[in-house]
Amino acid sequence: MAAEIIDGKAIAKSVREELAVEVEQLKSDAGVTPGLAVVLVGEDPASKVYVRNKHRACERVGINTRDIRMSAEASHEEVMEQVHNLNEDPDIHGILVQLPTPEQVDDEEIINAIDPAKDVDGFHPISMGKLLTGQPEMVPCTPRGVMRMLESTGVELSGKEAVIVGRSNIVGKPQALLLMYEHCTPTICHSRTRDMTEHISRADILVAAAGMPQMITGDMIKPGAVVIDVGINRLDDGSLVGDVDFDSAKEVAGAITPVPGGVGPMTIAMLLDNTVRAAKNSACCC
Repeated sequence: MAAEIIDGKAIAKSVREELAVEVEQLKSDAGVTPGLAVVLVGEDPASKVYVRNKHRACERVGINTRDIRMSAEASHEEVMEQVHNLNEDPDIHGILVQLPTPEQVDDEEIINAIDPAKDVDGFHPISMGKLLTGQPEMVPCTPRGVMRMLESTGVELSGKEAVIVGRSNIVGKPQALLLMYEHCTPTICHSRTRDMTEHISRADILVAAAGMPQMITGDMIKPGAVVIDVGINRLDDGSLVGDVDFDSAKEVAGAITPVPGGVGPMTIAMLLDNTVRAAKNSACCC
């Protein structure tokens, strides 16, 4: 039997509908309209598409957006100044610097300069530290989206073996923590992992986030496993594929996300959710 397809577009639409109600309530009760500033440095085509999609999603739920475009030659100091200005702006509740930036800009220093209360990407060390110690506030958007997708399947997570392929700060590490907090037993695999196939074959929950096209095939997957494919890779023919070979995996898995249309829409939905959360926190502190 073919796997259930986990429809990220449909779940993201549901999230946006919930957020639209929350935004209207926030405007009515506190006179606050959530505001998100997106800083784009340079002319990277993929980044432009991502930024445009984020703005459109914000408009759908009533979040104000500010689009800040900087030239590819902008200095590190100029980007830092922009971040500092946004930190002080009371109309901006979330700051997102589209990564990667040009080589003259230090991404890590830029992330660290964002006010943690406005860190809607969840990448600041304080955000990460709170997640690590079980006090999550701004959780990275993709792992949060994955958890919402897992919830949609109705699968009981407690006691399950979870394998995450990829150890990035953006997905792999926070994903393992979120799964652990749901009482899974997480394993993180990476480029130095010995016999990765053996680990993957034991996974009840598999999250692929390595950035390697179709590296995980159906014969590696435990029958009935829930497979969440975070990867998005463009092949030479222009088509988009994930880190999982979808055609073979869907014949084995119990549930699986497609690429595109799976995790991607959920990442943006969780960005909106973090922005609304930041605005609520700001309203409470006023």
